[in-house]
Amino acid sequence: MNAYSLTEGLYLYPTPAGAYYAACSVETDKPRQFLRALLKQQQTCALNVANLQQLMSQDEEQKCMELLHHCQKLGWIQGLDAVLEYPQGALEEILPELLSKISEHGKVLLADSQGFYLVSHGFPHEVAEELSALSAEIATVHERRSGLLMNNMGLASHAWAVIDATGNSQVGFWPLFIGNNRFVVAISGIPHFNQPEFVSLVWALSIRYAAK
Repeated sequence: MNAYSLTEGLYLYPTPAGAYYAACSVETDKPRQFLRALLKQQQTCALNVANLQQLMSQDEEQKCMELLHHCQKLGWIQGLDAVLEYPQGALEEILPELLSKISEHGKVLLADSQGFYLVSHGFPHEVAEELSALSAEIATVHERRSGLLMNNMGLASHAWAVIDATGNSQVGFWPLFIGNNRFVVAISGIPHFNQPEFVSLVWALSIRYAAK
């Protein structure tokens, strides 16, 4: 049996990859449940056994350590030296700045499942409306053909894109599943999901739409 030890004085926080894994699918597994629980907290939790047991809904310390190690090995979790508070402010005030950091060209929007955009940055109003409507239509097609894409071809991603001749995304549609809600981030150019602002985006949406 492997022996694990916790580094004292750290606070648990998802990495951009971890935030993406938490929100990219409706599927539920233990790592995703853990990451989603972290994203429902008003501030980062201290790294200790008691907090792990609560976040993971698991009483056995060894299993908590194993799950934490698994998430760390995959680059889904990180330890911060200081407490980080939930992004403050109304969503309509903080989301445009967060969204602008994850787009190559600064053109990005957040749409709901009905095809209406909640926040847009860099797109003209008319373009944002059309892209939002298109995102809902793409979701319908994806759901209709999910048997082929996911079961037959093993393509687990829900994202779609319009690509150029070299395969680079010109406009991409990336769903985020937050609680019972499905949002879509539509991005012009290559997405920059590896930014800390992406974690803040998923965190803000999780607090608003997924927290109990």
